[in-house]
Amino acid sequence: MALKMDSQGAVVEQSAERGFVARILETAAERQVTWRQYVVYIGFVGLFLFFAITLHDSGFLSQNNLLNIVRQTATISVMAVCMTYVLSAGEIDLSIGAVVGLSSVTTAMAVGEWGIAAGVLVGLATGLAIGTINAWIRTGLAIPSFLVTLASLGIVSGLAMWVSDAAPIPIRNETFNFIFGGGSIGPIPVLIFWTIAVVALGHLVFTRTTFGRQVLATGGNPVAAKYSGVNINKIRRRVLMLSGLGAGLAAVLYAGRLHSARYQFGEGDELSVIAAVVLGGTSLFGGAGSVVGALFGSLMIGLMNNGLILMGLDASQQLMARGVIIILAVALGPKK
Repeated sequence: MALKMDSQGAVVEQSAERGFVARILETAAERQVTWRQYVVYIGFVGLFLFFAITLHDSGFLSQNNLLNIVRQTATISVMAVCMTYVLSAGEIDLSIGAVVGLSSVTTAMAVGEWGIAAGVLVGLATGLAIGTINAWIRTGLAIPSFLVTLASLGIVSGLAMWVSDAAPIPIRNETFNFIFGGGSIGPIPVLIFWTIAVVALGHLVFTRTTFGRQVLATGGNPVAAKYSGVNINKIRRRVLMLSGLGAGLAAVLYAGRLHSARYQFGEGDELSVIAAVVLGGTSLFGGAGSVVGALFGSLMIGLMNNGLILMGLDASQQLMARGVIIILAVALGPKK
């Protein structure tokens, strides 16, 4: 009887010891995840301090230069908010840059013909239309979004070049130019207000609504989401449509800031947008994302571009340095 009790006591003691070890490992894992979630913010501060120290005599910390960084990254930030939804749902949109070019062209043409309101609506409608087409092809034909939007990139780029005759379209409406990117309220560029508004709305919807939770569920485990009552194809369509709408808004802001439209606007921006979103902690495989993180990822890329130029690096050196920094940030960032 005593032997039995000792045996039971040993089992209980061993079980308690295993439970204690398990709790330690779980706590360590939670701390690791928490630390990784803040990599983009730590990296942003570290990069800012590095450039502030090394370029203190080059005007890096001047008000004009800092505002210029935010101004130049505004359109990337707007698109990054929408791309956060796309990647979090397990999809991707490679056509977002090309849609910016086409939407800027239609915006400029409509502003010249019918005025500001019509120009904005036409620009947004162009982006939404392309996003809707991508969405229905993705879900209707069950073609991966990578292939759908890759094909769309080429088609939309060619269409923008054809519609504009490969020539710039000037926008002479000063009110439009002021409101949508070219103006400033005091020392603060209007583009900053647009960025804040889009990020705030995107963050609120992503974190506080059923739609945001369904986006994460669709990207994290589509089979489980489907059995939980989530219409995963509907979510996939919505995020791709949102991406097109975001590209339309970015096009309007491009046109307002540069007082013109060109089919080249947005060319290559899809890479910067995806990099910003991934830097911000969104998984390329879906199921995890951060709108605020995407904003800081965008600002981090703008900071890199500005700092490397002020350091006097040539284009090839900038590309290599930028690639190394992005790889390090993604490698240290949160995993799915």
